[in-house]
Amino acid sequence: MTENQTAVVGTGEAAEGQEESDFQYPITIEDIGPGAKRVSVEIPRERIDEKLKEQFRELRQQATIPGFRGGHAPQKLIEKRFASDVKDQVRRSLIGESYEQAVKSNSLNVIGEPEFNDAEKIQLPEEGSLQYSFQVEVQPDITLPPLFGLKVKKPKIEIKEENIDQAMHNLREQQGALVPVEDRGVEAADYLIGDVHVKLDGNVIAHQHDAQIVARPGRIAGLQVDDLDAQLAGLKSGETRSVKVKVPDDHPNEQMRGKDVEVEIALKEIKKMELAEVSPAFLEDLGFQNEQQLRDALREQMVEKINFDVQQAMREQVNRYLLESVSLQLPEKLSVKQTDRVVSRRAVDLMMRGIPREQVEANLERLRGGAADEAARELKLFFILQKVAAQQNVDVNEGELNGRVAMLAAQRGQRPEKLKQQMSKDGSLANLYIQMREQKAIDQVLARAQIEEIELKPDDSNEAPAEAAGAADAGHPQGEKVEVESNEGEKPQSTPTDAT
Repeated sequence: MTENQTAVVGTGEAAEGQEESDFQYPITIEDIGPGAKRVSVEIPRERIDEKLKEQFRELRQQATIPGFRGGHAPQKLIEKRFASDVKDQVRRSLIGESYEQAVKSNSLNVIGEPEFNDAEKIQLPEEGSLQYSFQVEVQPDITLPPLFGLKVKKPKIEIKEENIDQAMHNLREQQGALVPVEDRGVEAADYLIGDVHVKLDGNVIAHQHDAQIVARPGRIAGLQVDDLDAQLAGLKSGETRSVKVKVPDDHPNEQMRGKDVEVEIALKEIKKMELAEVSPAFLEDLGFQNEQQLRDALREQMVEKINFDVQQAMREQVNRYLLESVSLQLPEKLSVKQTDRVVSRRAVDLMMRGIPREQVEANLERLRGGAADEAARELKLFFILQKVAAQQNVDVNEGELNGRVAMLAAQRGQRPEKLKQQMSKDGSLANLYIQMREQKAIDQVLARAQIEEIELKPDDSNEAPAEAAGAADAGHPQGEKVEVESNEGEKPQSTPTDAT
């Protein structure tokens, strides 16, 4: 793909009529905001008549009409019988042809699909010219900073035996069994079933019956409760308890933003997790002959995940450098299309990191619900990385794309072909391509960077590998700077970019 083909350029209307034409359409371009253009096109009457005659002439040569030899049916009969189909075909051809000319002749680096004004009303008139207009998002003019010689910190994470122990514990928990508890109240890590009602000023504004809750810090009814285990401690089946929660200002529900709500839990059932015993049967079910083989496999899995997270940490340092170094004006309020793009980008990014579906949805709701600064950052980064990828001549081939889809399918327990069909239908496949292209572009920058390995603090290094995750977050030392050295070997220019 070229820079002009960042994503799918054109709808079905604009996809037809791709052949080059010497005819010059009257076209006007209007700026309607940062990264957006309104294009107005006129298709003159003589061009419409020319195309209609041409199409009817071709059709007459091919049409088979009862009572007439092929190619000898009267022109008037052909026009009467096929007028509707021919006009629709000519309309599509002319719109596609003029759209392509508008984009190419004006060097519009289009992102995404055009949005036609009153698309259903764009029909060939009986007389006079056809006029239509559409809006497109375009790649803004961006001047990139130097991309050679960035000084990037690479977190060094050591996997210890206690990390493997924690991974074994997690695996035993996954393979364990939930056992009902009747002789005590809630304890940390218990699995609970209950009815949840969210109240604002005494009125129920949300509820969920038979909700499944784990007594540990986490989300309940879409709200983060960092001491949920302590709040529910001692609660017994049949009892009700209320938890007061301060709703964040960027919550999806505008009615709740910034307010104190009451989350009422009517507990129905308590279960505790009994860990699976590491027995010969347990090991055999997982495909291992002994416990050491399993521990080695867990270590290998951790190394793979940590390497991925460390690479993400370094990519994020480049992202932050680009965001701080590039000046780019964004719309005061993101359009629906721009917001959808930001949300879709985040979804694909989280999917690629193997984040559980529940956490993905919670993160997306935050963006949809008004995390304006975060959404603006994502959109700015999107524009910048498209420019970087184009400058680096980076592309993603079909094999690479299929390989990533297969990896995602394995994480979700789906067949790759089925997942690819789903992603193609909902648009996330195109976004996956874009994300992979961006990552390859950043990795090329990292290949020419000055990498410095850094040791993590003991508390960070212990936490990160314990779940075979979190290396990216742990690998952002506070206060570090990213510097850029020019290609000419001049004195490095310090760029105050947080590595965090």
